[in-house]
Amino acid sequence: MRLGVLDVGSNTVHLLVVDAHHGAHPWPAHSEKAVLRLAEQIGKDGALTKAGADALVKAAADAMTAAARLVTDDLLAFATSAVRDATNSAAVLSRVREETGVRLQVLSGADEARATFLAVRRWFGWSAGRLLVMDIGGGSLELAAGIDEDPDLAMSLPLGAGRLTRDRLHIDGSTATPPSAHRVDELLEYVEEMLDPAVQKLSEVGWDRPVATSKTFRTLARLAGAAPSTAGLWAPRRLHRDGLRQVIGFIRHISPRELSGLEGVSARRAHQLLAGAVVAEATMRRLNIDAVDVCPWALREGVILRRLDQLEPA
Repeated sequence: MRLGVLDVGSNTVHLLVVDAHHGAHPWPAHSEKAVLRLAEQIGKDGALTKAGADALVKAAADAMTAAARLVTDDLLAFATSAVRDATNSAAVLSRVREETGVRLQVLSGADEARATFLAVRRWFGWSAGRLLVMDIGGGSLELAAGIDEDPDLAMSLPLGAGRLTRDRLHIDGSTATPPSAHRVDELLEYVEEMLDPAVQKLSEVGWDRPVATSKTFRTLARLAGAAPSTAGLWAPRRLHRDGLRQVIGFIRHISPRELSGLEGVSARRAHQLLAGAVVAEATMRRLNIDAVDVCPWALREGVILRRLDQLEPA
C-alpha cells in the first residue's frame, strides 16, 4: 500500500510518501517539505501567530494536493510541540481541518518519544540490547529508554533548538553577530536545570546502546567528521562528545549567517544549531555518554511502522 505521513513539526511541515506492506521495509516514494519554523512563530501570549497559522494552512493544503496526485491509500497527519503548546492550538487545528480537510492528530511529548524509539529499535534490531534514544526537535527534546519496542521510560522536555533559540539566545537567521558569551552561559545553566529530573530517571532505567536521531544530531555529527549524506542511508555515523565540544567551541563564535555557509548545515536552521549543540552536549555529559550512534529513522518512520503493524498480514 502507499502511505502518506504529514509531519507538522516545530521547524518543518514534511510530507513523506512510502510504499510498504505489513512486515516490509517502508521505501520512500516521495518527500517534500516546507520550512515554517513554527516554534519561532509563537507570540508573547503563547499563541501561534496569524502568519504562522496562514503558512500552516497553505502547507497542509499543498500536502493534500500532493497526496491526492500520488494516489496515497492513507494519510497520517500529526503535529508536535509547536502546535501542541500553542495557546490557540484548538482554533488552529479547527481552521486547518475546515480549510484543507486535514485532521491533525496532536501527539504528546511522550508519544513522540515512543514512536521515535520504535523506529530506532527496528533500525538497529534486538542485538542493540537496551536502547537510549535522544531526539532534539525544534520545540522539545525527547528521551526514551528500554529493551522492548515500547520503551520503559519516555519523556519530553521543552529543550528544542528552535524554542531555545527564540527564548534564550534571541537570534534569528538574519543575525549578523554570534550570541554573547553571557547568553550562551545562561542557556547552558537553564538546560542543566531542566535535565536534572530526566537524568535521575534515565540513570535508574539504564541502557546498552545510546542512539541519537533528528536533523540537529545529524548536522552536528557531520560537522564533527561523520559521513556526508551523499554516503547514503546505510553509512554508519557516530557523534563523539569530544568532537561535539570542538564543534561548539567553533560555532559559538561565528554568526548564524556565516554558519549557514558550512557544508552540511541547513541555511534555514543554521541559527538554531548552537542551541541544539548545547542541549546535545549537556545531555551526553550528564548521562556519561562518550559517543552516540546516529539513526536515520525517527518519528515519521515510527508512525509509519506503527500503522503497518495494525494492518492484517498478507
